[in-house]
Amino acid sequence: MNLKNTTTLLTGATGGIGRAVAQALADQGARLLLVGRNIDSLQALSEQLPGAHEALTADIACDSGRDAIEQRCAARGGIDLLINLAGTLDFHFFETQPESVIQGMLTTNLVSPMLLTRRLIPQLKRRPEAAIVNVGSTFGSIGHPGFTAYCASKFGLRGFSEALRRELSDTNVKVFYLAPRATATSLNSDAVNALNDALGNKTDTPRQVAEALVKLVTSERHQHYMGWPEKLFVRINALFPGIVHSALAKKIPVIKKYAEQRLDAK
Repeated sequence: MNLKNTTTLLTGATGGIGRAVAQALADQGARLLLVGRNIDSLQALSEQLPGAHEALTADIACDSGRDAIEQRCAARGGIDLLINLAGTLDFHFFETQPESVIQGMLTTNLVSPMLLTRRLIPQLKRRPEAAIVNVGSTFGSIGHPGFTAYCASKFGLRGFSEALRRELSDTNVKVFYLAPRATATSLNSDAVNALNDALGNKTDTPRQVAEALVKLVTSERHQHYMGWPEKLFVRINALFPGIVHSALAKKIPVIKKYAEQRLDAK
């Protein structure tokens, strides 16, 4: 897909990855509709980018927010590209994680992108070429202790992407799935950063994620998993889950240490 002059809707635009994705898309000549919940941040981002773009304050987690997005897209004559990037993360052992946090992650990471996508498919179908990009996670393929609810939301997003890709295979709309590994953004708490350091997990920059997204959308592939050895673990977990289970089970004491530190801090 050629991104130049595409009308592109980007949710979660003012987050760490969102800003980098907005910059990468603008550099490719895309015309962006930047969606988030802080109008000042959205407008500041819009003014920093090359080209003409539009900011829209809307919460994708509520009907009124999705209404506003759908109507704005229609007013622009439809969109060519939808990027579902908005997301949230909480590092917590499941049995002590507040129900409101669990519900919030499932709503933001899975249910809201699904409902927004459903509304916008008719507009996408009217374009000669169109695409949907769902930004998931390595944890959408590997269940990781301390991130149970988050994994559930991203596993769901991956399944949604796969099924929708097949459902729309006889249309002009392509469906892409990008799975970043750990990324250096404010979404990660101090405990998550400390855990990554303790486990030796590599961390990418938002710019690397943005570059991977652009490369994916402009390629003939449908999905991309970032990082080595993470992408290897995804394959091993799919074929021999017991191996990955044993490896992660050995790390439970370390994971608990940082999860409990987080609880003590609260």
